[in-house]
Amino acid sequence: MLGFRMNAIAMKAATLLACTQLARAAPDFAGERPSVDVWQVAAWALATGDPGARAMVIVDKKQARIFVLDADGRLLGAAPVLLGSARGDHTAPGVGDKPLSQVRPEERTTPAGRFIAEPGVNAQGEDVIWVDYQASVSMHRVRTRVKSERRLQRLASPTPDDNRISYGCINLPRHFYENILAPRARAGAVIYVLPETRSPQEVFGSRDVTAGSLARSTQPAGAVRHGLLTRTDGTVDAAH
Repeated sequence: MLGFRMNAIAMKAATLLACTQLARAAPDFAGERPSVDVWQVAAWALATGDPGARAMVIVDKKQARIFVLDADGRLLGAAPVLLGSARGDHTAPGVGDKPLSQVRPEERTTPAGRFIAEPGVNAQGEDVIWVDYQASVSMHRVRTRVKSERRLQRLASPTPDDNRISYGCINLPRHFYENILAPRARAGAVIYVLPETRSPQEVFGSRDVTAGSLARSTQPAGAVRHGLLTRTDGTVDAAH
């Protein structure tokens, strides 16, 4: 009888754990309508515990939007972004060591992958959030020095068609950078930059989140899949 009760308790505990995992696999976008890829990557990250207790930053290059969620998958904010002018998910070899004037048009990509947010300062003394330090790719406030680029207008346009203008860096609205992204990045955040020429499954090893796929998941929490860099202690020119 005691063994039966213990088995019943163990089954109940397992059921509660499964329900908790499934609940965490359902991100709350609070009325926003993300793409299927954004939802699935967020759900996979929650279900596998990939970000741990850190916030999640998801960049949808196809839709030119950014989503910041807390560790429980609740949306903290969303905004449009400007991205590298070249289509592609790779980083051109040595691009981070080149002055901007020598970066070829086809090298101006925003790399896809999983990164650890790294607060820092660029050569101009501006605070930024490094995405890929070695490639000089960061997130920062939108820059409006070159009037002909019309970056503010591009951010405000209703479609993502004109949001490709940078050398690879991710430009954000000033208020979003200062009030939503930067505080979470300084406290610790995992950045998922979704691909545009490959699938999220190829880049992150993610899977559709269902009761069955949770059990089949083989990605360990916090595993490095692409683009994870060491901490930075220097400055580079990142006027992207």
